[in-house]
Amino acid sequence: MRRVSIFGSTGSIGQNTLDLVRKDPSSYHIVALTGGRNIKQLVKDAREFRPEIVVTAFSEFLPVLRAGVSDLGIEATAGELAISDAADRPVDWVMSAIIGIAGLVPSLNAVKQGATLALANKESLVAAGPLLLAQAAKHSATILPVDSEHSAVFQALLGEDISTVERIIITASGGAFRDWPQADLAKATPAQAQTHPNWTMGQRVTIDSASLFNKAMELIETKEFFGIKETCIETIIHPESLVHAIVGFNDGGMMAHVGPPDMRHSIGFALHHPTRMPLDVARLDFAKIGQFQFLVADDVRYPALRLAREVMNKGHLWGTSFNAAKEVALDRFIACEIGFLDMAILVENVLNDLDKTGSMNLVPRDLQDILKADEVARRIARNLNV
Repeated sequence: MRRVSIFGSTGSIGQNTLDLVRKDPSSYHIVALTGGRNIKQLVKDAREFRPEIVVTAFSEFLPVLRAGVSDLGIEATAGELAISDAADRPVDWVMSAIIGIAGLVPSLNAVKQGATLALANKESLVAAGPLLLAQAAKHSATILPVDSEHSAVFQALLGEDISTVERIIITASGGAFRDWPQADLAKATPAQAQTHPNWTMGQRVTIDSASLFNKAMELIETKEFFGIKETCIETIIHPESLVHAIVGFNDGGMMAHVGPPDMRHSIGFALHHPTRMPLDVARLDFAKIGQFQFLVADDVRYPALRLAREVMNKGHLWGTSFNAAKEVALDRFIACEIGFLDMAILVENVLNDLDKTGSMNLVPRDLQDILKADEVARRIARNLNV
């Protein structure tokens, strides 16, 4: 029986992970479940899966959480330190699905104990890729990507020599505003941005999909995880969201990973790795699909992609600062403090301000360097006017 912890269990990735565990409950023992404000779901899942510990990120919800599991003998705690402590518990497999920089510490704790880390938290690689990968190597931990795009690349590279790869193409749906005229984007509202045409995801990642900031993050992740040069990484708009990534080799051949827009595939691949197990996901009918569309991902329309390339070129603490500024920009857009197009402007202004100080060019030595750079960028992003 595999010992499993799920960080971010109440979100879409966490719920899909639990759905897969539910289908084969005798194979897994849940050690920890963590969530945020959705205490009702967290209690429901705790009562079904009986973890050793259940944690909410917000201490004000702890009384309700404790009351909900008081008859089960389950430890209930709250706060960032509690999440970190839960991540220290010995397990075989960890799902890191907390949104934002808050997911970095659980990711690091998982690899430090030599566990298999199923990584859905983009920020772990964007903000601290070299640090996370170094710790994984030091402790003989395995990291398996859960983003559909990176899982697709990972699968296309099985049995291949990475030195033969010429290009990696990450696909993007284009999000909610794919077909909007450029002139209308300035008026886009948070409510309009959080409706995705293909995927069912949380609010933040859905809005990031509309701005292509999620794709910008995925480009940086690709460089960090696979060790591919920035010039070999591409992105393209693929409205159907059926081709998740394409890998091109030095003999001109290409491998495309194709599947339905269902996160249970990449989660299931990581959960069952190194074997493949049957999954209850849709099977594609190519005759009904008829054709795939591919469109240019324009850096002018999607400035987040241009900023990502600068971050990949510069390295060091640029990714940390980029992610921090992006998170604050998204917060401010959701709060209607800035417009949709202002998010990229704000992130670029933060990077420009920090570039003048030279602070982003320092090589981070440890987690504290990452967190310090993160806080500095957030402070600037909160105070800048756009």
